[in-house]
Parts: sequence; C-alpha cells; structure tokens
Amino acid sequence: MSQDIGETARKGGEPATPPAAEGAEAAESVFSGPYRALTLGVILSVSMVAFESLGVATVLPGIARKLDGLGAYGWGLSALMLANIIGTVIAGRAADRSGPWRPMALGMLVFAAGCAVAGAAVNWPLFLLGRFCQGLGIGAVMSMAYTVIGLAYPERLRARMYALLSSAWTIPSLIGPVIASTLADLTSWRGVFLLMLPLIAIAATLTLPGLRKLDRTHQAAEAGPAQPWWKGPLAMSVLLTAGTALLLQALLLKNLALLIPLAVVGAVVGVLSLRHVVPEGTLSLRPGVGAGIGIRFLLCAVYFGSEAFLPLGLQELRDVSATEAGLGLSAGAITWVVGSMLQAKRDGKGAGGRSSGVALGFAILLAGVLVMALGVLSDAVPALIAVAGWAIGGVGMGIAFNASTTDTMEQAPAERQGEVSGALQLSQTLATAVLAGLGGAAIALAHDYDGSTRTALSCTFLLTAVLALAGTLASRRLRPAASAR
Repeated sequence: MSQDIGETARKGGEPATPPAAEGAEAAESVFSGPYRALTLGVILSVSMVAFESLGVATVLPGIARKLDGLGAYGWGLSALMLANIIGTVIAGRAADRSGPWRPMALGMLVFAAGCAVAGAAVNWPLFLLGRFCQGLGIGAVMSMAYTVIGLAYPERLRARMYALLSSAWTIPSLIGPVIASTLADLTSWRGVFLLMLPLIAIAATLTLPGLRKLDRTHQAAEAGPAQPWWKGPLAMSVLLTAGTALLLQALLLKNLALLIPLAVVGAVVGVLSLRHVVPEGTLSLRPGVGAGIGIRFLLCAVYFGSEAFLPLGLQELRDVSATEAGLGLSAGAITWVVGSMLQAKRDGKGAGGRSSGVALGFAILLAGVLVMALGVLSDAVPALIAVAGWAIGGVGMGIAFNASTTDTMEQAPAERQGEVSGALQLSQTLATAVLAGLGGAAIALAHDYDGSTRTALSCTFLLTAVLALAGTLASRRLRPAASAR
C-alpha cells in the first residue's frame, strides 16, 4: 500500500518490490543512498516547525506588549492553530489527486510568507495575518511529512521514520526557547521569524526533488461523486475552523447564559463539518483507519491537554520557577523520543504487537498523568515529582504514537495516504485546541465563581485520565478483526 522512490510498476494495487538480497534489505536504512536527502529534508521540515512553535511561544508575550495585542493575546496562538486545520485538509486531498510535491512546495512557500509578514508586522492585526499564513503552511508541511513516509519508504523503514519525526522535536524543545529569547534580547523578536527563512530554503532543497520522483509514479485517487462546492473539503474545513473558533471563544465568556448556547452551537457545527473532512468511520471508531484517527485524537488530548497546564500548575500552586517548570516539558519531549525508538525497535521484529503497543503506551501515559497531577496538586510530595511523572508520560506517548501512526498509515491505500495523513494531523490539532480550551475554561469559571486553580486543574487532569482509559480500550480497534496479526 505504499511505493518506494524510483518505483515504476504496480501489480494488483501493491508496490512492485525491486529484487534485493535479504542481507541488503537488512542493511538498508532511512539514511541509505535513495532515501538520505529526503530523510534529512523531512526531519528538517518538522524541526523548523517545532522551532517556530516553541520559539514564538517563548517571545509571544513580549510581541503582544509591543504591538498592543495583549487584549487578544490568545489569538496569537489560535490563529495559527485554526489555520492549521485548513492547511491540513487541503494539502492532504491535493496530495491524493496529484502527488505530494505541489502541496509541500506551496506549504513551505506560504509558511515562509507568513514568517516574513509576522516578522515585519507593525501592528497586532497584521501579525495575526502572518500567524494565519504560518498555520496554513504548517498544516500542509506536517501533513505531507507523514504522507511522504507512507509513499516513499518501504514498510520495514516506516516505524523508524516516525520515530525520527518524534526526535525532530527534541532539539527544538531544548534550545528553541533559549535561542528565541536570546535573539529577542540581543536584536529583536523579529529575528525569530527571519531566522526561519533560510531554514525553509534548505528544507525545500533537500525535500522537494525526492517528491518530484514520487509525483511521476503517483497513482491518483479515483474521483468521487460530484458534489456542490459548499460540501467540498475547503468549505468544510473552513466551517470546522469557524465552529472550533466559536467553541474556544465561547469557553472564555463569563456569562453562562451566553457561554453554554454558543459553545453548543460551535461544537455542533464543528462535529457536523468534521464528518466531511475525515475518513468514514472516524467518529464511530470503526476498526481500522477510522479507529486509528480517533486514537490519535485521544492520545493528543491526554498528552497535550495535560502538558498545557503543567507549567501553570507548578508555578501557581507549588511556587516553582519558570525554568524548573520548563524541565517537565523538556523531560516529556526527550522521553517521547525514547518511547518512540523503543516501539520502532519492537516494530522491526514484526508488526503484530502494535495494538498491544498502543494499549501499553496509553497505560504508561495514564500513570504519568497521575504522578504528574500528584506532584502539581499535592503539597505532601516534592514538586519535581511532577517532572518525573511527565517523563513517564512521555515514554507512553512515544510508544503509542509510533505504533498507532505506523499501523494507521499502513492500512491506508496508497491513493489515500494524503487524506489519512491529513486526518491524523487534523485530529491532533483539534485535540490540542479543545482540551486546552476546556482546561482554560475550567480555570476561568473557577476564578469567576470563587473556585480555585487547584480545583480547575484537578478537573482537567481527571478528564485527561479518563480519556487515557478510553484510549486503552479503543486500542483493540486499531485493526479489523479479520486482518489482526
């Protein structure tokens, strides 16, 4: 269900495998001759997205102050996140029609334009326009990164590539905030965005030639039945973005008489439009691809929904410094890579245990959430217990993320790799946005109605723990019973 670089023939819908000695296959790696430039390009593409995300998050408060945007600070993050949805959906469908080269090239171009606009912005609205363009580009780049793995690499190398994509976040998570803050102090915050431009150029130089080769052998997806434009992927992704934005904004309202109906409308619009931009069976967790996309949502809801409030909890409830609180984020990022590598090594011995790997990952992630919550909420234990807990959670996330992604993409037909990859990235974006919004709403409501931050965070961590349990149960649906191995 995939095709290697240079593949020129297909038999029965499966890739034609070039003759190779068994020893040569064993020695083959993602950095061997045919794959080296593409591997480096894809890793650099994800790394530049990670650096931009973590670096800008570090200097965003200062940018908002200088551009008079503190009153709409949240939109500095939300504009990118919501545009990500549109970029993800459009790029994935475009890759299925004509191959991955064009959506990846356009994604990098739009990302670069967004960096230039944001870096040159003289007011907050113009800065938000740049962030929106960045989000469109990031959605396309990240969607294509997973699509390319499914199309360009043989099955035996895919788990290793997914592990490398996870590791591409490690260095940016450690040095991104430091570089961004140093640039802002020594020169200007604009340097954070301008630094991205040469990185984008290098990534494009390494990645795009290999994608050209894939385009030449691409098998286009069959055109579906004709439908009006307003039911198409673009319209539905815009509607999904609008519904999600309404939900997130409603959750910040103090007046419950407005919050509840607007949140309900936003959720309904979001769910109805979501049905049109993800593969059939996703919302019902149908065994196979649908369940794989749903599992990605649950994984990211648990991990990012908990992680988003770790620094806040440590600083507000345990009087920990920002630097010490940041250790938790770095610990989780590093152990995510460890877990992903462990699963890649396990996958190399046979793909039969991916469902059990997902279940194991969710169980470890649940343990991490509970230990982390104990360190944040309880004064009876040292605060750094929360950092240790999140290091545990990172291992579980790495195992489950790698196993579920590898198996989901393996089940996707070659002509639908873009759609499925985009749906996985979309579910991750939605999960992060919705759980962050719910947690933020819990804090806002607690403060508005004489509650406490401790109570709000307790509710948030309880929710993510329940979702981890749900993910453990859902892991059995990763593959249909008839094809389980």
